[in-house]
Amino acid sequence: MKILVTGGLGFIGSHTVVELQNEGFDVVVIDNLSNSSVDVIDGIERITGKKPLFENIDLRDKNLVTAFFEKYHDIEGVIHFAASKAVGESVENPLLYYENNINSLVYLLQQLQKKDKASFIFSSSCTVYGQAEQMPITENAPIQSAMSPYGNTKQIGEEIISDVAKVSNINAVLLRYFNPIGAHPSTEIGELPLGVPQNLVPFITQTAIGLRAKLSVFGNDYPTPDGTAIRDYIHVVDLAKAHVVALKRLLNKQNLEKVETFNLGTGKGSSVLEVINAFEKVSERKLNYQIVERREGDITEAYANTVKANEVLGWQSQFSLEDALASAWKWEQKIRK
Repeated sequence: MKILVTGGLGFIGSHTVVELQNEGFDVVVIDNLSNSSVDVIDGIERITGKKPLFENIDLRDKNLVTAFFEKYHDIEGVIHFAASKAVGESVENPLLYYENNINSLVYLLQQLQKKDKASFIFSSSCTVYGQAEQMPITENAPIQSAMSPYGNTKQIGEEIISDVAKVSNINAVLLRYFNPIGAHPSTEIGELPLGVPQNLVPFITQTAIGLRAKLSVFGNDYPTPDGTAIRDYIHVVDLAKAHVVALKRLLNKQNLEKVETFNLGTGKGSSVLEVINAFEKVSERKLNYQIVERREGDITEAYANTVKANEVLGWQSQFSLEDALASAWKWEQKIRK
């Protein structure tokens, strides 16, 4: 069975390609390499013994998307990761985010709705909840006004998919995930942001190894126990496995609705300072960090209620925060050698 993974050489995408191939799926990857490297294919092959097919395509080009589906007419499922994903950058450059994240989704769905049936997994985000009023956050929590253009593209993306599913043979699962971290235990693939990292953990590991002079902690005046923002940090391998479970649910026609939504997290919130302390423990390194002003677009806290994913999908996270940080540190040490 042939599955398309867009953004399949990125952080979460590459780990999901590994899990798909381990489950016997044939995978075609689309990636424009804007925030990834073609070398990731070799890492996937070393882990799984199989190289996925690869097409270097920018999904903003409608003609290229059309040509792709003419070539690969036997695609039965799509897992759509390809998107720009940095909150801060989206505030500074909103049009980039609306063009990249919305247009690419529309062009994919235009092709899929021509098919007799199609299974679509959407890489959504807990940012759709904005600053939720209650913790932990359930799937029924109100969708708040987005705090950033990035978050807004995820909200709009979910709405587009729901509208299209009503009038087509597309069945979809929206996976709202919290904060993916870590690396594959083989250290063959991991998080490798181009330029200055926008996420906490790669900034931590790059600071620990000496690539960055110091780590900035954005705000210590939040209404949390230690004043720093709280997030739900989930190991990327746990996250990748959930995508395979959700895809199989659609392919096996086990979905109860045309569009289903699941939170993916650990169910536990950790503050920035708790993450720093946990990293110092597993790495046996002291981190040079400083408290700076809050960052625009950031919320106070977000962590998942995972009951629906646990009970309906039969999935739950397996790795601890320390496991994930240790794997991220091993990956950082390997790639800097």
